[in-house]
Amino acid sequence: MFDLPERDLKHHVSENEWRTRLDLAACYRLVAHFGWDDLIYTHISAQIPNTEHYLINAFGVAFDEVTASNLVKIDINGNILDGGEFDINPAGFTIHSAIHEVRHDAGCVMHLHTNSTIAVASQKQGLLPLSQYSMFSMASMSYHDYEGLAVNPEEKRRLQQNLGTNNHLLLRNHGGLTLGATIGDAFMRMYDLNRACEIQLMLQASGEELIMVEQPIVDNIIAQANVVHTGSTGGQKSWPAMMRKAYRLDPGFAK
Repeated sequence: MFDLPERDLKHHVSENEWRTRLDLAACYRLVAHFGWDDLIYTHISAQIPNTEHYLINAFGVAFDEVTASNLVKIDINGNILDGGEFDINPAGFTIHSAIHEVRHDAGCVMHLHTNSTIAVASQKQGLLPLSQYSMFSMASMSYHDYEGLAVNPEEKRRLQQNLGTNNHLLLRNHGGLTLGATIGDAFMRMYDLNRACEIQLMLQASGEELIMVEQPIVDNIIAQANVVHTGSTGGQKSWPAMMRKAYRLDPGFAK
């Protein structure tokens, strides 16, 4: 009842798939380490390169229990292709499938329920230009109104339209979402978004008069953010350091 089934897929999947499994399992462990997890809920999905298949966490497995081998392989409709004894939460993949369907540049979609993203998503003005962290997110930010649990197929179309070509999404009264070409890109975008929301709430709680970044600077930040968060200076530079951190925390994720 309390022991997780053990799997070892290292020598039974392609090199591409195993690399993706390692990165995604490390991402789940890092989310747990930073306190961004929500028991067994919320999800991070990743596409296996050069396939139409995706990896996601098994339903009932805590983020700090995720391993490369117990991630579940599914198709775009959430059908399990290789799960062993593991299952998924079908409703949990609804938001992810909506994005993967239309954003073929999204190698990874990360959706979390952190206190700070829920709080800022529930503010009428949303994320404000109060810190450098908010600049990175506001350069590519969308909002999606709350419609209840994300199980309505009609909502998927509205979510796709609201996201558009952006890489950050605040789901009103619900949480935050980021995507990226790689797992590292999606992770770093979530790191920035969560920090931006935390700082905003701290500033608002201070009761002091706040200094907003001027609009011309906000308007110019997209080009600057592209310099900081793409190529060798963005997720691709920071992700190896995060992988090393994951191994230091618990190398068991790589099984």
